[in-house]
Amino acid sequence: MSITDIIPDIHGQADKLRLALQNLGWRRNGTTWQHPEPNRQIVFLGDFIDRGPENAAVIRIVRELMDGGRAQALMGNHELNALHYHTADPETGAPLRVHDQDNFDQHENFLKEFPLGAKHTKDVLNWMRGLPLFIETGDFRAVHAAWIQPAIDDLRHQTVTGILSEEQLIRSGRKDDPLYDLVEAVAKGPEARLPHPHSFQDKSGRVRHHVRLKWWGHGAQNWRQVAMSVPDINQLPDAPLPNDLLKTIYPLDDKPVFFGHYWMSGPPECHSTNALCLDYSAGTDGPIVTYAYSAEEKHLNISNMIVHPVHHATRSTYSGH
Repeated sequence: MSITDIIPDIHGQADKLRLALQNLGWRRNGTTWQHPEPNRQIVFLGDFIDRGPENAAVIRIVRELMDGGRAQALMGNHELNALHYHTADPETGAPLRVHDQDNFDQHENFLKEFPLGAKHTKDVLNWMRGLPLFIETGDFRAVHAAWIQPAIDDLRHQTVTGILSEEQLIRSGRKDDPLYDLVEAVAKGPEARLPHPHSFQDKSGRVRHHVRLKWWGHGAQNWRQVAMSVPDINQLPDAPLPNDLLKTIYPLDDKPVFFGHYWMSGPPECHSTNALCLDYSAGTDGPIVTYAYSAEEKHLNISNMIVHPVHHATRSTYSGH
C-alpha cells in the first residue's frame, strides 16, 4: 500500500515544514530525502512563500524533495502573484501585478530574501514557472484553491500539463484576457455576484457584491449555503442558486480532491467524502495539517488527517469531535 502525503500552504514557515516531515517519517540525507516506505510520495498544494520568515528554506526543502523524485508541487496563488509581481507586461513595460503598498506588504517577506532582479530571485521564479496549476492521478486530484471542471478542462486543453507558458503567464496577468479568469478560478477560487440589489459587509465593514463560493458544498441550494467569509449570513438572499452555479459544485461521485488556500478555522474536519481543504493558517499561528492518502480509500477519512503541533515534535492525529 503506497501512501501520498498531501501537504498544504506553508508560507515561509520552514520550522513547521521540517517538523511535519519528521512526524511523517521523512529524513534528510545530504541533499536528498528518504522515507522507510520506499514508494511514499508527497504532493504539495502550493503557497510556499510570503507571510513567514524563511521563504528560501521552504523552497530549498521542496525542491530537494522534487529533485529526488519524491514530491510534486502545485502553483499557489502566492507563486502566481510573485511571478506577476516580478514580470513586466511586454506591451506596457509595467509589472503585471502592480507594486502598490498592499501588494508590497503581502510580498515583503519574500522580497527580503529575493529582491527584485537578483540572480537567485530569477532562479526561484524560473522554478515557479514550472509548477502546474493542477495535478490529476488515476486515484485523486489536487489543486490550490478550486477544482472547477470546466475551467480545468479549458486549462488542460490550452496547457496539456497545467503548466503556463511564458505567453500564457503574461496573459493570465491581464484582466481583460479570458485566461485571467480561468487561472483565477483554480488558483484563487471562484466568486459570484449576488443578485441585484443584494450585498453584504465584510469583516472590515466594506460593502461587497461578490461572494466566495464553497464549490465543494454538496447539497447547497441557496446563496446562504454556498457563500464563504460572510460575517452575517442573513445579509444574503435566501434564494435558490442559478443553474450555472449549481453546475460548479464538485460532484459527490468524482475522485477525491485536495486543496488549500482557504484558512479554515476550528478543529480540522472532512468537508465531504471526496473534497478536503487542509489549510489551517500555518502561515501565521496555525498548524500544518496533512493527509496520508492511500489509493485503496473509497472515501476520505478524518483519521488520516494529521495535525502537526506548532512548538514540539510529538505527532498528533485528530480523531474527530
